[in-house]
Amino acid sequence: METARLILLVIHILGFAALIGGLLAQAGEPTKKVNSAMRDGVGTAFLAGLLLVGVLEGDDVEVNRAKIGVKLGIGLVLIVLVMANTRKASIPKGLWAGLLLLAVAEVCVAVLWSPVHS
Repeated sequence: METARLILLVIHILGFAALIGGLLAQAGEPTKKVNSAMRDGVGTAFLAGLLLVGVLEGDDVEVNRAKIGVKLGIGLVLIVLVMANTRKASIPKGLWAGLLLLAVAEVCVAVLWSPVHS
């Protein structure tokens, strides 16, 4: 199961890289929109995260439920906002900035709220 965990972790990270990359690719653009990298990245990261928790639970690993709850909450907000605005021609700059902030916050929770840093 260690191999499955590592594969899912890499996929989870790549999903967030796509989401953040899709957001940052528009940083200099006057009009912001939800692009395919953002849509696919948030979906990939969310699904891989859920599967990752399932693999960890199946291995009887001690899972930090508070951290998982925070990441699930932020992830749900991200996926709902991205999917709700996928077909729109443009999104407000405030929404774009909020999506970027939430995506970076999700990564910060994952990295900083880790037993390695305790």
